[in-house]
This record gives sequence, C-alpha cells and structure tokens, in this order.
Amino acid sequence: MPVNIPDNLPAIELLKKEHIFVMDELRATAQDIRPLKIAVLNLMPLKATTETDLIRLLSNSPLQVTIDFVQLETHTSKHTPIEHLMEFYKPFSAVKNNFYDGFIVTGAPVELMPFEDVNYWNELTEILDWAHTRVTSSFYICWAAQAALHHFYGINKYPLDKKLFGVFKHTLNYPVFPLFRGFDEEFYAPHSRHTTLLSEEIASRPELTILSESEEAGVYIVSSRGGREFYVTGHSEYSPLTLHNEYTRDMEKGLDSVEVPKNYYRNDDPTQPPIVVWRSHANLLFVNWLNYFVYQATPFEMSDIEKLGEL
Repeated sequence: MPVNIPDNLPAIELLKKEHIFVMDELRATAQDIRPLKIAVLNLMPLKATTETDLIRLLSNSPLQVTIDFVQLETHTSKHTPIEHLMEFYKPFSAVKNNFYDGFIVTGAPVELMPFEDVNYWNELTEILDWAHTRVTSSFYICWAAQAALHHFYGINKYPLDKKLFGVFKHTLNYPVFPLFRGFDEEFYAPHSRHTTLLSEEIASRPELTILSESEEAGVYIVSSRGGREFYVTGHSEYSPLTLHNEYTRDMEKGLDSVEVPKNYYRNDDPTQPPIVVWRSHANLLFVNWLNYFVYQATPFEMSDIEKLGEL
C-alpha cells in the first residue's frame, strides 16, 4: 500500500532500504482517489521505532493510506525529542472533530499500574469513547487492548508470576473469520508483558468474541461490535530485533528477573541470531484488517461513520 506520511519522517529512509513503498504528500495529492485515513495514537516510549513497525505493515496493500500520528496532551514523552513530536504529531484536540477509517492505539509501559492511576487515563478514555463513534474500526495493541476492554466492558488484567516474553504459537477459534484469510491453522506472534486477561472473564461478556488464543500466552485477539474493535494482546508488529533490544536493555539494567525470550533465538541461545517466524502472519493480520474491516466497511462520506452499527 502506498502510505502517505510526512515528508521528513525518519521512518521513510529505513523503509525505502527495505523496498517498502511510501509516498510523499505531493505525489499522494495527485492521485484522484480517496485514501483511507488512519489515526495512530502512539503510546510507546521509542516512538520512531513504533512508527516504522506500523508503517511497514500498513504499506503492504494496493490502496493508499494517509496516517495521522496523534499524541496525548496530558502526558509528555521522555524518550522522544520534542522537535519530533512537534513536527510529526498532532494533539488529540486537533483531530477530535475528524472522522477516521481506522484507528490504532499502541501498547504502553504502564501495565503494572492500576488503569486509573495512569496519569493520562482520563484523556485516554475520552479518546476511546471518541473512537467508538468517529472511527470505522479500531485496533488496540497490548496494554491498549487491556485498557479498552477494561473501559468498555469492565475486563480486568491480572499480574503474571513472571514476564511473558518471547514468540508463541497461536490457534484460531474462528478460522473462516475474515481477519484470518490466508492464515495457517497455527501461527506465531511475539509477546512482551507482565499481565494477562482471563478467557472466562471475556467469555462471560456476550458482546466479546475470543478469536485467537495460545496455550502458553493465553487470549490473543478479541473482537467486539462485529469488527468495529479488535483487541490484540501481543505484538505482531514487532521487527525482528525488537525482542532482542528489550532483552539487552533489561540485562544492562541488571534486572534479576530477566529471562531469555522463549522460542526466539536459535536454540534459545542469545548469542545466536533470532529466528523470525511471525512476519508473514503479521502482514496478513494488518492487510486483512485494512481490507475487510476498514476499506470494505467504511462509507465514502466519512461523516456517515457515525451511522454505522456492527460491521
């Protein structure tokens, strides 16, 4: 997919080296089509890394996408230069009157805190409520999935005895569901989290459907409102070296609880290179979401999104 992103975004050069097609704003405006409008609320500390990961996956389709990166106004990132945020991000107040075909909210390193203790919780819940009526389909990742399920349905998160860290096998509860077109019966996805969701608690809510699970990692993908929302507990968007960088960072901090990410390095040996086994299904996941739940479901007149029911 030709992804229309700001001209100087650092991700552009990295993606071009991978032969991924990105389009500058001038060329995009010359195409006589309505591009899909996707908003991304990036809560991760290393924002440029997450930008690159998401653009890489959103680019793998023949449709044009325009991305707006959104930032919170009640929280200041400590790990991203303010110049980067000012040039490439819009405050929520600047986009709240817009409609979007799709909306992605990333994870955040706050999962051990009670939701209500997170300093931007009130603003985040305002954004979640906004997305319910102003977005065709939303895609919540890791902590954002937990936060949205808690806000909308009262689902709780529970601490794990140790960090769930590595690449895990998953199965499909509904193999013919359009999100899984082209998936194998078993597939892999990375996880990196200290908390989990209980399948029985989710199953008790008839509005929620558990689409995919893992014997080791638990609930993976949940949907609501017929695909208006997806809640994904893992990190299919991770690049090949993301888990390695997390492991190295934690080792350098001298954390006693650091374990080697499971099923990641060759022979589970951190001196060996990682084996990437999730990339094809990550691309399918995002392309299927864009195709079946964004492009094919969104109205041409974006203001009509408010009139949508279940997809």
